[in-house]
Amino acid sequence: MAVVTMRQLLESGVHFGHQTRRWNPKMKRFIFTERNGIYIIDLQQSLKDIDRAYEFVKETVAHGGNILFVGTKKQAQEAIAEQAQRVGMPYVNQRWLGGMLTNFGTVHKRLQRLKELEQVDFDDVASSAFTKKELLMQRREKEKLERTLGGIRDMAKIPSAVWIVDTKKEHLAVAEARKLNIPVVAILDTNCDPDEVDYRIPGNDDAIRAVSLLTRVIADAAAEGLVTRHGGGTAETGTAQEPLAEWERELLEAHEAQQSTQASVVAADAPAEAVEAAQQTAGATHDAEEVAEAAEAADESAPVTDVAGPDTTQVADNAAAAQDAQAAESEQA
Repeated sequence: MAVVTMRQLLESGVHFGHQTRRWNPKMKRFIFTERNGIYIIDLQQSLKDIDRAYEFVKETVAHGGNILFVGTKKQAQEAIAEQAQRVGMPYVNQRWLGGMLTNFGTVHKRLQRLKELEQVDFDDVASSAFTKKELLMQRREKEKLERTLGGIRDMAKIPSAVWIVDTKKEHLAVAEARKLNIPVVAILDTNCDPDEVDYRIPGNDDAIRAVSLLTRVIADAAAEGLVTRHGGGTAETGTAQEPLAEWERELLEAHEAQQSTQASVVAADAPAEAVEAAQQTAGATHDAEEVAEAAEAADESAPVTDVAGPDTTQVADNAAAAQDAQAAESEQA
């Protein structure tokens, strides 16, 4: 079953590319046609690439990896934050800080600083060891760190893969990921370079509906990977698993409920031929049991005969009696 349908892609405007004068010749093989000065993307290829990216993200998360969602343009900020938070993945939807991946040690220190500032009560000036001005400066520092690093607050290591909306705008993120050999999954518009992306999805990276749809698909893949990881699908059973978060338990329960519902529907829709075949099988089994019982009864009622043949003494007695009867008849005659 396809992850997304052609109708959904068309309704979301995924097939609209850039103007013909703004294009990358490397994207020629992903272009279907040109209409009114705008390139139309081949959605048949997009469907195949979506399925491929979906499987990669699902397997990556199922084996313990995490996906970094990146999209700082206005059309993508809301979708990136919403879908990443839904599946508990880190995200960057404001400004990409240089070295966020290649210099993660320094970034991690800033994350620790953010967590320290979150413990400070900026309203309680009397019992604080800082002056009012110092508390004000610390509040501003905390707000700035939350704005730039809030999405990766709980990211303890570099991600296993990155999902990027608009590789041209996020060229720093693409360069850092490629430098660290981190797989890149991204939307490719007609002005992008497909050689920079490992798992490409040809599509519109400027329309809000298109970005939201494709980001939701990637988030769904991550959610399915989490269910597999904690549900015992492909996860290793020899190691102790960490406890599920509340949102992960909800995902697992929803997945199990969906599976049980599908099983009930399949059982209810079973064809009548299968039922008749089962009845015939049961009848044949019942007939066989009756035949076996009749055979056993016949064996019990039949006389026991020696294996060597009939009793020879009884045969001799019968022959002598026959000869006596013939002699008596001849004498009378």
